[in-house]
Amino acid sequence: MSRCEKYDVGKYKYELKKLNKNTPSKKKIVKKTVKKPTKKVKKTKTLRKHKSNYNSKYTIQDVYVQNNMIIIDFNTRITSSYLTFFEQKYSRLTKDVFNIVGTFKEAKQTKLKMNNVHRITVSQFKKDRIRIVLSNKTNLKTLFRIKKNRIIIEVTNIPKSKNRTRISPLMKKRYSFKRNKIVVIDAGHGGKDSGAIGPGKKYEKHAVLKVAKNLYKILKKEGYKVYITRTSDRFIKVRNRTILANKKRADIFISIHANAAPKAKASWANGIETFFLSPARSDRAKRIAAKENKSDMRKMDYSTKSSFLTILNRPKITASQKLAIDVQKNILYRLRKSYKNVKDSGVREGPFWVLVGAQMPSILVEIGYITHPLESKRLYSRKYQLLLAKGIAKGVNSYFAKNP
Repeated sequence: MSRCEKYDVGKYKYELKKLNKNTPSKKKIVKKTVKKPTKKVKKTKTLRKHKSNYNSKYTIQDVYVQNNMIIIDFNTRITSSYLTFFEQKYSRLTKDVFNIVGTFKEAKQTKLKMNNVHRITVSQFKKDRIRIVLSNKTNLKTLFRIKKNRIIIEVTNIPKSKNRTRISPLMKKRYSFKRNKIVVIDAGHGGKDSGAIGPGKKYEKHAVLKVAKNLYKILKKEGYKVYITRTSDRFIKVRNRTILANKKRADIFISIHANAAPKAKASWANGIETFFLSPARSDRAKRIAAKENKSDMRKMDYSTKSSFLTILNRPKITASQKLAIDVQKNILYRLRKSYKNVKDSGVREGPFWVLVGAQMPSILVEIGYITHPLESKRLYSRKYQLLLAKGIAKGVNSYFAKNP
């Protein structure tokens, strides 16, 4: 018997086998080490995303009242989780309380005004929350909706009225382009110069005067300095119309006219177009310019006029074109809300003498065809005249906002 045979090793072999079974393989260990860091990375990412909403100093841009609504504008997109609501009832007052996630520079017990609501306060309730409280003697019915980066709180059981919108410093900055801007409005024709005549003796001079006066009131309300060439049915020479604009050092000059077509085309020729001063490129532009230039008695043949217009200030022509585009677009937008079939005749160049003397960007708006059966009726309608004026005013706002 050899020396090795004296010891029974079978028992140890069995124990070794058992140990090997319980020991995890290398592959399993690798899987575990890979899994753990991926979980950690995901956690840190979600935390960072959540924090980024509150990192900026002020997350709320503006809080203001418009009609029967409180509007809260944010710097980022928001969800319904940003707002919580509850109601408090006291012996004399009921309070609707809105807690909103965010920070607002002006939230230091700021008071807002809304007709038929006793009191509205805005305060920075916590570091990352503002509180809006509506207090009233009768219970208010409020509802809210969220649109991308805006919360709108609406009071539904009060009559809608034109509330004054509180303008915060940011809002003032937004509308500062209107400050000290001077606009001169010219109501075309007048007095012995009736302009074009439509069916039922509808005169161009009367329709354009109404639109011009509406525009004057709207722009004045908006905060512009506004002047108008005529407020009654009187004749003014074409060359004298821009004298006022130059004298007042106007920023823009707008001349309002109505178009006309010969009898053969009167039944179908319609639409709105806006012209800026430039040598005419088309026969149509020349024809319309000739109609509007009739009352100007300056003797000058076409080639002389053309050569004169080509030496005009190019930047002024470019600015006039921008103004024409903004005005045309906004007139159509306003009118088409109520009158779907309004035709867009576009923005065009034309040698209009009423614009020649203006030392600032200037346009001539043809608000429609006085000779067209339907359009002539509309041009004498108060609603249509007001919408035309509102459209021109919006165009002026748009132009100055982009070209301050």
